[in-house]
Amino acid sequence: MTMKQIMLFAAMSAALCSCDCTTKNPLFAEFDTPYGIAPFESITIDHYREAMLQGMEEQKAEIEAIVANEEAPTFANTIAALDRSGALLRKAGGTFGPLSSSNSTDATRALQKELSPLQSAHSDDINLNEALFARVKAVYEQRDVLDLTREEQKVLENTYKRFVRSGAELNAEQKERLRELNKEISMLQLTFSQNLLHETNNTFVTAESLDELVGLPEANIAAAAKMAEEQGQPGKWMFNMQRPSCNPVLQYCSNRALREKVYHAYYNRGNRDNEYDNKAISARLVALRLEKAQLMGYQNYAEMALEQRMAKTPEAVYALLDEVWKPAVKKAQEELQDIRREIRKEGHSFEPAGWDYMYYLDKAKQAKFAVDEQEIRAYLEIGNVMQGIFHVAGKLYGLTFREITADVPAYEPTAKAYEVLDRDGSTLAIFYSDNFPRESKRAGAWCTSFRGQRYEGDERIIPIVVNCCNMTAPTGDGPALQSIDNVETLFHEFGHALHSFMRDVRYNGAGGVERDFVELPSQINEHWAFEPEVLAVYAKHHETGEVIPMELVEKIQQSAQYGQGFATVEYLAASLSDMDLHVLTEIPENLNVMEFEAEKLAARGIPSQILPRYRMTNFSHTMGGGYTAGYYSYMWAEVLDADAFEAFTETGDIYNQEVATKFRQYVLTPGGIDDGMTMYKAFRGREPKIDALLRNRGL
Repeated sequence: MTMKQIMLFAAMSAALCSCDCTTKNPLFAEFDTPYGIAPFESITIDHYREAMLQGMEEQKAEIEAIVANEEAPTFANTIAALDRSGALLRKAGGTFGPLSSSNSTDATRALQKELSPLQSAHSDDINLNEALFARVKAVYEQRDVLDLTREEQKVLENTYKRFVRSGAELNAEQKERLRELNKEISMLQLTFSQNLLHETNNTFVTAESLDELVGLPEANIAAAAKMAEEQGQPGKWMFNMQRPSCNPVLQYCSNRALREKVYHAYYNRGNRDNEYDNKAISARLVALRLEKAQLMGYQNYAEMALEQRMAKTPEAVYALLDEVWKPAVKKAQEELQDIRREIRKEGHSFEPAGWDYMYYLDKAKQAKFAVDEQEIRAYLEIGNVMQGIFHVAGKLYGLTFREITADVPAYEPTAKAYEVLDRDGSTLAIFYSDNFPRESKRAGAWCTSFRGQRYEGDERIIPIVVNCCNMTAPTGDGPALQSIDNVETLFHEFGHALHSFMRDVRYNGAGGVERDFVELPSQINEHWAFEPEVLAVYAKHHETGEVIPMELVEKIQQSAQYGQGFATVEYLAASLSDMDLHVLTEIPENLNVMEFEAEKLAARGIPSQILPRYRMTNFSHTMGGGYTAGYYSYMWAEVLDADAFEAFTETGDIYNQEVATKFRQYVLTPGGIDDGMTMYKAFRGREPKIDALLRNRGL
């Protein structure tokens, strides 16, 4: 060890020892809890701040030690050392991050804003460190002669490309501008997300009398009464913009005026010209992202974002979306004819509007297939659905789930914790299921982790995985009965969880997969949700315990593709809007993202009754980051998942063990050791075909 290294490590030790809080802050020690779960109730906001700041300082010192090493750069002393760095920062961020999305408070939001510019600067300090990049590049240039495992080769490649894509080869002036861009983009994405959380949970539509709620299920009426009471409006009924609250109004309520109010309130979140308005933020983000991409040598942001995804180019994305768009619009027009017939049946003559679509489509579905979703809901109690999800995982992969309660830290009282046991009885993961809406939880559904899978020496450290959803909650003594869409969402998010459970990599740099591959494990898991033999396991009447009758199962299957015109068009509209903004090579003067979205979709012939699934001011996937120029990924992955599920059905056994074993081996376990197409072809033996997707959607 050189004198400079000794001095650096001494400085690190002194910094740690001088902080007497190391004995008080739980994040500074190993968690003395079952399975090493964070003791959530013992960690304060100040603890998170302190640990994140300390974590950044520790990683800086670790980076300096790598740079100061006088030995020639090697995989071990440069790439592996860099991959290991930042352990405290990962630990603190991994604990705080999921909480800030699911249990957001004024304090957590303030800390996010405080830390955002610091974290952006910290990342840039690493990625733009010239001496560090020189060592990384030196190892990369030797890659063909190094004796590396396949995973090590991938980590080396990913690390080098990360530095290049983060601006390591820019000149000093360009690097300084990139830092400014990253800082502002990070803060704007955070502000967008916080605005949307407020708009979703604090935008209400109020009904003054029960007469306004005709057709709405009793459970939803009770939930609306409870919400009104909580908002200081006893005797009234209130709906916020969480889907479990507002969607039933759009689907079941016969009061057209109330449907219209809810419709506008939902789709105009972030578009009210108030302090939470997201129009200017969205336009600024588009401009900054374009500037960043062009600074990095790309024509537009989508080109930069797609370079490391399966799609590779904007042209490939548009080719897929456009191929599905025309048959989807055609199907939507057929559905609109059915809707017009239902309107005329009621003696009306008005042309259907957006707030009529779900309501009359549900009536048309009942008329065509004699299927009543309210009748089906009675068999979809959420506890039983979760047991069905666990059953499928057991049949496919030999997993069992043991609910754990005693002495296990709980970050949220309504979340349930499970030990996930592998086929051989070993503990594979810990799983939290957090299913119900609350004011502090953002909208939607997602999978996250308090701790990712990793290794300490030869010991595999199990992941702690969380599914966060906003399902229909129980009211009073009533059960939590779910819609068909909600059940599919539960299966979907659990597919992500399975991916996290089974990942088995030794380096952080090999853990991730391409954005347009990541939805394959989640979307294929949806396919089992309504298979008859799976329904026979979990679909039991909440009062009688009777298994769902085969007659109802057949109706579900017969009607499964009905409504795919609407569902596909609203999804594609959002995907196309995301792409259209991020393929811009120059920004229109005074860009209004809502007008831009509307003009582009009108030119494509979107039916006036359908809006994008998310409008730009509430489109957190793209404006909040994560799926920027990437919302198409769900459709891209659907080509894969539809084709992959046929690998099971072609055998005549949806639980075929040979196919399940290959799917686990080549898709779920390897992380990002290979690119997505290589993994898919190893599983399927060929590239995917789009035919199965079009069949599944009835297009």
